[in-house]
Amino acid sequence: MIKVYGIKNCDTMKKAFAWLEANGVAYEFIDYKKASVAENHLPDWNQRAGWEKLLNTRGLMWKKLTDEERSAVDEAKALKLMAQYPSLIKRPVLDAGNKLLVGFTPDNYAEQLK
Repeated sequence: MIKVYGIKNCDTMKKAFAWLEANGVAYEFIDYKKASVAENHLPDWNQRAGWEKLLNTRGLMWKKLTDEERSAVDEAKALKLMAQYPSLIKRPVLDAGNKLLVGFTPDNYAEQLK
């Protein structure tokens, strides 16, 4: 079964849920703010998608970081920040086993999940 990781109240997550339901795609939702879910999955997600794709630099959490935290971000620093602040992970992260989709666009979901 497809696993969808993210934060339930996020607008992008709501759009992804609506698309999945409208297209009859069964999924399990996992809130990655709970119980170190993000930290445990980050190594795999980084290997499959890359930290640059995972790190959400356009969200509110990124803006709340200090200048020092936002400067000179490399792989190690990005993974540490995302583990510390799961809201920095782009949403949703959809794991279909053989595919990992980061973010949501209807066209990408249609192409990758059909």
